[in-house]
Amino acid sequence: MLRRKFNLKNIIFLIAIAVLIIPQMRQPIQVLLHKGFALFGPSVIKDAKQVSLTDYNWKLKDGQDVFDFEAIKGKVVLINFWATWCPPCIAEMPSMQALYNDYKNDIEFVFVSNEENEAINQFLSKNNYTFKVYTPLTKYPESFDVTSIPRTFLIDKQGHIVIDKNGAANWNSSTVRKTIDDLLK
Repeated sequence: MLRRKFNLKNIIFLIAIAVLIIPQMRQPIQVLLHKGFALFGPSVIKDAKQVSLTDYNWKLKDGQDVFDFEAIKGKVVLINFWATWCPPCIAEMPSMQALYNDYKNDIEFVFVSNEENEAINQFLSKNNYTFKVYTPLTKYPESFDVTSIPRTFLIDKQGHIVIDKNGAANWNSSTVRKTIDDLLK
């Protein structure tokens, strides 16, 4: 009996290792794990620790159109740096889409990826995401300091970074919604 339990544990362990090694299985499992990590919404930065965005000199491109980040100065903005191949990015996208559906007319959403438009458009289409994705034409403002993805910022009308989240999160949480509602008042 003890030998059977030992063998069963070994078999389960080997299956888990195989699933993580096989590329076709790795990403769905990683996405599932990150969805678990992203059950919680990001936290709001206390006023005293908020960084102010002073540089809005940033140009992005959405397919054919050039987007000047300067044009959204004075608005509430959510910026998300992400990629189609990134498991934590994929994990948080459904909550981003839900937030976008409800706030697209109230705040500015700037989704940024360095990937080719074809890969981005296939990903958006496959998942029925309706938000625009931009590719950078110039370097982002220094305040963002993006070293890993996903990285998301919520900026108030005065340019204060109210939320700065590295990693997956539930962007459709009551905390994020209340924060946005307060920023829109």
